[in-house]
Amino acid sequence: MAKYGKKAQKTVKEAMHKYKRGKLKSGRSGEKVKSRKQAIAIGLSEARKKGAKVPKPKKIK
Repeated sequence: MAKYGKKAQKTVKEAMHKYKRGKLKSGRSGEKVKSRKQAIAIGLSEARKKGAKVPKPKKIK
């Protein structure tokens, strides 16, 4: 069974494209994203908001 849906994959792909071009900005601060992992996290977060099949984020203890 797939962990992520096609819609989620597309959203992450778009976020990575923006990241590679230096156009991806983070939440409230609007600062440029410098980390690849952060770019993926932003893509997954946007996918969740769109209603794509994405597992819930891990809880930090």
